[in-house]
Amino acid sequence: MTVLTRWEPFREFSTLQDRMNRLFRESYNEPGRDESLVASGFAPAVDVYEDEHNVTLKIEVPGIDEKDIDIRVENNLLTVHGERKIEKEEREENYRRVERQYGSFTRTFTLPNTVDTENVQATYDKGVLKITLPKKAEAKPKQIKVNVGSGKNIEGKGPSKAA
Repeated sequence: MTVLTRWEPFREFSTLQDRMNRLFRESYNEPGRDESLVASGFAPAVDVYEDEHNVTLKIEVPGIDEKDIDIRVENNLLTVHGERKIEKEEREENYRRVERQYGSFTRTFTLPNTVDTENVQATYDKGVLKITLPKKAEAKPKQIKVNVGSGKNIEGKGPSKAA
């Protein structure tokens, strides 16, 4: 006896969507997660890079006035909040497509313990917010000079016994 099964072309998409939802749900349960991405559809792009002196963030926020940006550091968390306000609505315009995003956003970043949170600086130029977080002096790499050819012994910290 042959059993006929109804073909549902979108059933596989449903399974894929369930897997993607689970993946995102699990990734947001990690420490230091950015919950703002779940709650808000507007999340500006961010680049984070580090050198021996600073941790730097560059956040794309074109169309947002600097007075509409709030930056806070508290408990090793950097929070950036901003709002892109809707321009005056033109009733005469016959929009075919609206892709620009408006509204507020909040991005939160966990800072490493090496950051000096008392000396954070921020600049805003051409739609890019640059936040510079200097590292603490004790966190910066220290270079140790080795004397070569001076005939001096390099001494260690512990006692040494010669045989």
